Amino acid sequence: MMNKLRFLLSWLWIAALATQGGELTFNGTTDKAAALYQPGETMVFRVQLLDDSKLAAGKTLKWRRTGDDAKTETGEAVSSATEPLAISTALDKPGFVRIEVWVLDAKGKPLLAAKNQPVRFDGGAGVEVEKLQQGIPEPADFDDFWTKQRARLAEVPLKFTMVEVPSKDPAYVTCDVKIDCAGGKPVSGYFTKPKGAAPKSLKAHATFMGYGIASARPYYSPGMMMLNINAHGIENGKPNDFYKDLGAGELKKYAFRNEENAKPETAYFNGMILRVLRALEFLKAQPEWDGRNLISSGGSQGGFQALAAAALDKDVSKCLALVPWCCDLGGVTLGRLRGWRPDWAEGLGYYDPVNMAKRSQCETTIVAGLGDYVCPPSGVCVLYNNLKAPKRLELIQGRTHSYNPPNDPQKITLNCIVRDGS
Repeated sequence: MMNKLRFLLSWLWIAALATQGGELTFNGTTDKAAALYQPGETMVFRVQLLDDSKLAAGKTLKWRRTGDDAKTETGEAVSSATEPLAISTALDKPGFVRIEVWVLDAKGKPLLAAKNQPVRFDGGAGVEVEKLQQGIPEPADFDDFWTKQRARLAEVPLKFTMVEVPSKDPAYVTCDVKIDCAGGKPVSGYFTKPKGAAPKSLKAHATFMGYGIASARPYYSPGMMMLNINAHGIENGKPNDFYKDLGAGELKKYAFRNEENAKPETAYFNGMILRVLRALEFLKAQPEWDGRNLISSGGSQGGFQALAAAALDKDVSKCLALVPWCCDLGGVTLGRLRGWRPDWAEGLGYYDPVNMAKRSQCETTIVAGLGDYVCPPSGVCVLYNNLKAPKRLELIQGRTHSYNPPNDPQKITLNCIVRDGS
């Protein structure tokens, strides 16, 4: 089951392709297999520049060390045919160190590869990550706020339209769905289910999309009905120019508008999460739902939505969040490295996945990167530490938000869940 979900999320995750170029790639590890250290303990990073899997010599490498202690170090070296680049550092408090390494060209500029991205390594290591807790106290009226939001949603009857569209898999029915919702926009997505499914015979799976403006996509899985929704309640299946125009117009910089984020009622995330909750209600209303299995999943912004689903709907039985976005939004006030996310504002505390995690009651699996500074590992660990139900966290060395190194060269796995073979 988990392998199927991970395969699905590899398609759900809307991100750039690998940031390696040509035959030059990086491989990086630490001297400790788990990349977890004690305060003040020396960390040794060993970073190899490879040319077609062999050590590449004679290339100028530039490196930078940053961390949750606000310290920065830089250096240069020349790659060797026999030894990796070694970088030693330490961190004296709970948090993470980030190590970046680039290849420089003859002009001293980062060597560019696919999609004009630098050939680079981005990774890190942690110190006492189990002690990373919430930096900003949650809003005192968090639960009251969401009780009111659910009441708003309940005032809108669960009405929907399903228009059958051609299915990419002939064994499934595929429908373009619009579901009435509070917040000014409908839920809009693709709903799929196996043809001829009997009542109460299917698991239900809601999947959510990464940041951006795009159509939802249909997904298919045996024994399961699936609903993939776009984040904005917009039309699906339109030409690319339709979505580009929205991105240049009314949805430009959505969720990043400080004046909206000052209050939870006006934050863009408000309507987004209401649509998440209504999507779950739609799935539970289908006669084929087995009444037990309700899964939420997604990557980046989709992971943010999946975690909110698990927290705010107690029927969610399993959650899978890949590189979840916006965790520990207030952590920057404590000096933690900032990811790519909205500025901290009081209204955002009602949407922070860290606060959502405390309310979640379902099994949750999180996959993240030690080099992901769209969604920094410190925030992901704060999220993980606040989950109370069965949980699993995988932190992968060299993984960024848009690139996963082959074969997971170094991986931290915290609190493995014993499964039943699914």
